[in-house]
Amino acid sequence: MPVDILFPILYLIVFAVLLGGSFALMSQGFRRPSPPAAPRHPEAPKPGEPVLYVDLQRERLEALYQEAS
Repeated sequence: MPVDILFPILYLIVFAVLLGGSFALMSQGFRRPSPPAAPRHPEAPKPGEPVLYVDLQRERLEALYQEAS
């Protein structure tokens, strides 16, 4: 068998194997149910509970700096 024909045939075989494998992995990913949701952290705020935050806008920081001086 000449080398000119061997490489395209080998390429097509490898391409078909990779295509089949990727399709099999993709279809298994669609069939498998999604994993359960991770448990909530005990210190995480409940829905609707107010959350404290720090306002770091430039104007607010400049005002705080002016008050401290």
